[in-house]
Amino acid sequence: MPEETTATVLVVEDDRNIAELVSLYLEKHGYRVLKALSGVEALETLQSQATDLVILDLMLPGINGWEVCRQIRAKSQLPVIMLTAKGELRDKLSGFELGADDYVVKPFDPQELIARVKAVLRRAGDTRPKKVDLPDLLIDLESYVVEVAGTKVELTRRETELLYFLASHPGRVFTREFLLQRVWGFEFPGNTRTVDVHVNRLREKLDGLSKSWHIKTVWGVGYKLVVGEDAPHIQ
Repeated sequence: MPEETTATVLVVEDDRNIAELVSLYLEKHGYRVLKALSGVEALETLQSQATDLVILDLMLPGINGWEVCRQIRAKSQLPVIMLTAKGELRDKLSGFELGADDYVVKPFDPQELIARVKAVLRRAGDTRPKKVDLPDLLIDLESYVVEVAGTKVELTRRETELLYFLASHPGRVFTREFLLQRVWGFEFPGNTRTVDVHVNRLREKLDGLSKSWHIKTVWGVGYKLVVGEDAPHIQ
């Protein structure tokens, strides 16, 4: 028996066999499936059909998956799982920089893909409060607005989510591995540099705007957001 769900998933894949395989597994688990064989068809489908999640191949004819993801992110926070044969670290980082929620490399286990679909949809449907209001820091995750001392600061989607998570737990230390799992939502074996890169970017953009809080490095462990401690932002 299929599981009870009302979620609609758009599968964007130019290989008809893979598109059919993914669709069959999704339908088996109760999802409504839409299919697109090109980037143009995907964007047209998104304009005409209500969709809860996109499974997006990168190597598409015409408009590639990178551009499709870029256009999706320009208009919405619709969850995107990238599905591709490219497994190099730089391709994963590029995908997440564009705002992808997860990344599955071909060949893949269909059950793993289903598990990732469930996890991404669960995070997208999280009904917990989406605002953090600390001294000199306001983060609204519904609109992705960040204000420091009353001034709006332009951050990327992932920078905002990382800052939101740290600010939601002031004073608590989190390892890089834990931050990858909670903010990026995927396994990242052997390399946690992406967390360091995002923290450094946050510090560059936020340094000097407020002395009420800062992101602190706990050497040998990870990072935490400290409120009220008289110390510089960059540590």
